[in-house]
Formats: sequence, C-alpha cells, structure tokens
Amino acid sequence: MVNRVVLVGRLTKDPELKRTQTGKSVVSFTVAVNRRFGQQDQADFINCVAWEKTAEFLGQYAKKGAMVSVEGRISTRTYDDSTGKKVYVTEVVSESVQLLESRSTSTQRPASNSFDSTSGFQPDNNNFNEDDFSTGPTLDISSDDLPF
Repeated sequence: MVNRVVLVGRLTKDPELKRTQTGKSVVSFTVAVNRRFGQQDQADFINCVAWEKTAEFLGQYAKKGAMVSVEGRISTRTYDDSTGKKVYVTEVVSESVQLLESRSTSTQRPASNSFDSTSGFQPDNNNFNEDDFSTGPTLDISSDDLPF
C-alpha cells in the first residue's frame, strides 16, 4: 500500500509557528493548487501540517504567496470540539518542503531553500548567476536536429 502526496502550489498565508504543550514545533498551512476543469482553471486548497525542524524552517523562511513543493502523506484524525461535536480533519503531513522561488525573488532567504525532515537542510551549491544564460554564443538549432 502507498500513501504518498506531492503538491506544488502557493501558500495562502504566512505560516505561523506554534509549540505543543510538550514543546514540539508545529505549523499548519494551506497550499493553493491550480487544476484544469474543462476550459477553466480552478484551485484546490489543501491543508497541510509540518512538525519539528520542517515546521521551524517554514515558520522562519516561508511567506504568503510563496511557491512550495510539499511531499508527505495524507492523514485523517478526529477530535471533539468545545461543544462536544466530533470534528474530522484530513490533511497532508509534510515530510519534505521546498521553496520554489528564483534567487531574485528570494533575496532575503539563505542559500538553502529546502528542508527534508530526514536529512535536514539541503544546501544550494550550484553557485550560478542567473545572467550566465543570457550571455555567450547562441545555438542555431533547426527542427531536423531535434529527436522528436
């Protein structure tokens, strides 16, 4: 059996880092994901939760409108609200979150732009300049050169 989710979308608001009574870091956030429905685009708003270091990463670096990639699993849980009514919650428990922004739009962010709960921060060691691709010789490629 497989319970795996991969989402790419935008944060609907700034994630707010909280702590449980035992001191664990947690952040709940919603990702707006576009999908095609007939001739129109529609959005799904998917509730997600991140724990510990992933939550701290999001709380510190993610902002409303940021494009994110979320990998995790679907989880369902229930609880009784203050009136005694049973509430059902379905959400994505995030195991890995990446910020998918260009360097020019994320100048306030550190070099690392992703966090995986199993291996920690993933440094960006490419050290490339976005202008590197706009200078230099151009290639003349005809459709005969393409393999498809």
